[in-house]
Amino acid sequence: MEEKLQQVKERFEEVQTAMSDPAVYDDPDRYTELTKEHAELKELVEDYDQWVDIKNQIEGNTELIEEGDDPEITEIAREEIEELKPRLEKLEEEIKYKLIPKDPDDSKNVIVEVRSGTGGDEAAIFAGDLFDMYRRYADKMGWKLNVMTLSESEKGGFKEIIFGLEGDEVYSKMKYESGVHRVQRVPETESQGRVHTSAATVAVLPEAEEVDVEVNTSDLRIDTFRASGAGGQHVNKTDSAIRITHEPSGVVVECQEERSQHQNKEKAMKMLRTKLYDAKVEEQRKERAAERKSQVSTGDRSAKIRTYNFPQSRLTDHRINLTLYNLEDIMKGDIDEVIEALRVEDNLEKLNAIMEQ
Repeated sequence: MEEKLQQVKERFEEVQTAMSDPAVYDDPDRYTELTKEHAELKELVEDYDQWVDIKNQIEGNTELIEEGDDPEITEIAREEIEELKPRLEKLEEEIKYKLIPKDPDDSKNVIVEVRSGTGGDEAAIFAGDLFDMYRRYADKMGWKLNVMTLSESEKGGFKEIIFGLEGDEVYSKMKYESGVHRVQRVPETESQGRVHTSAATVAVLPEAEEVDVEVNTSDLRIDTFRASGAGGQHVNKTDSAIRITHEPSGVVVECQEERSQHQNKEKAMKMLRTKLYDAKVEEQRKERAAERKSQVSTGDRSAKIRTYNFPQSRLTDHRINLTLYNLEDIMKGDIDEVIEALRVEDNLEKLNAIMEQ
């Protein structure tokens, strides 16, 4: 750990030197980048300096005890060591977690895609239940939810629903939800009372800003069509719905939830940038996954991550073998305990990987 901290301190000093270079002032983007890095490193360097100071005090007192020239001084040295050791251990734990690199996407808003999977009508109903769970969770977190596009199922729920979440640190909380969610329960349509297994998929994408990905308008094909979902009197009367095709990649997005064509186009462009940004970082995710065999994956959306067993009121997250028996509360949006457990496990894995380097 000390070697890692020394590297951090050296980088901090490099950044300080670079910031004092007059040429940097002529490059506002570079100066902003250095200022941000300086702020991120400063707290860790201060902790490191404090750690070195406490460590030196302990070593100094240990030498006094070993010399043993004066019993009174020896006793004071022992008392100081007993006081300093817990402080050192606490500081070490704090430093370890600060060494974990911050996910640059954690502060971003997200676009969430929920789709029914295997299980027919019951899968669509479950997709609707998942959307309702996230809607309630967003309310508790004070986030803003915007539905972008949806396809309703005849028996209830959704074949697909795509929505945005805006607020503080949204991706840092929601990123662990990507994957296959499986439900085990007796469907309302089942007369024999048999438990069925169905599934829905969830994809959580960090929302891309214009600076994250460049979209050339000449690469886009924009089509308008009449909205077919909810939306009021304009439905099926005006061509307000928008479909955008990014021809180089083949990515297609559409939005029909707003009343005006302009608003739908704005939302569709946001979805398109996010899709392209997600594709851009997918290779990086694969590289990270290859380097670190993570249980708490945020990239593999085909993996079965969780089971919701209604007869037993049980939720099991298969990535960390977490089992809870408060499914009713969880479906009402009380998913903090699950997300926090996943976050802690993810940080432990990252920390172990850093310590092994």
